[in-house]
Amino acid sequence: MSINEKFSKWRRLEEEARKIRFENADWKFINKQSPRVREALKFYVETGDLYVASRIAGLTIEEFNLLRIKANIPNVA
Repeated sequence: MSINEKFSKWRRLEEEARKIRFENADWKFINKQSPRVREALKFYVETGDLYVASRIAGLTIEEFNLLRIKANIPNVA
């Protein structure tokens, strides 16, 4: 498998994961959050990066992960 084929496969998997997070997210819950937390949850939906999203929200990873669960955003790897 060439590097381009591997990159294409990785890109497809990342897009599938983003779509799953987006479709399952509780957008009513997300939109009721403070601006900082709301943007962090949106960032997580787009990227799946728990660490950076928790920093954006100003929360620990554990606190943000609990918020992610409340927002019904699956942890898709």
